[in-house]
Amino acid sequence: MSLTINGYSAELPRDPRVSLLDFLRETMHLSGTKKGCNQGACGACTVLVDGERILSCLTLAVQMDGRTVTTIEGVAHDGVLDPLQAAFIEHDGFQCGYCTPGQICSAIGMAAEARRGAPSHVSADLGGDVTLTREELQERMSGNLCRCGAHNGIIEAIAQVYADAPSAQVPA
Repeated sequence: MSLTINGYSAELPRDPRVSLLDFLRETMHLSGTKKGCNQGACGACTVLVDGERILSCLTLAVQMDGRTVTTIEGVAHDGVLDPLQAAFIEHDGFQCGYCTPGQICSAIGMAAEARRGAPSHVSADLGGDVTLTREELQERMSGNLCRCGAHNGIIEAIAQVYADAPSAQVPA
């Protein structure tokens, strides 16, 4: 049983009780994914699995057999920050930095959801293109908490990269 993490193949743990979060941090030594509440409430542990955002604290590592996991360490390419990472720096969207990896992974997954036309609670059109307005961004990112108060910078960073673009125009 194996999975791909940030482009590299890894063998899954033999113990079926190990969470994906603990596997990433303790076995794979990828400390970017954070353990916040360990109950799925804060979003600090958000990673991408096959391009979709998930809470790694609520996911068993063995469920990832054959899947592709992207952590914050895999978001940059060839040493170049992803535009979203650069926008977080520009807009000071990471005051303490603890929730930042989950915020960035969540925003990338959120943009993919919008590209697919998945509506949110505040979407006006349930079957059409999704425009990522500030209200849409706030709603879609509400599962990722920031306790230090960087919410405005986080939304501004995400908006710089993704907002006000119809889903067909959201970067892949």
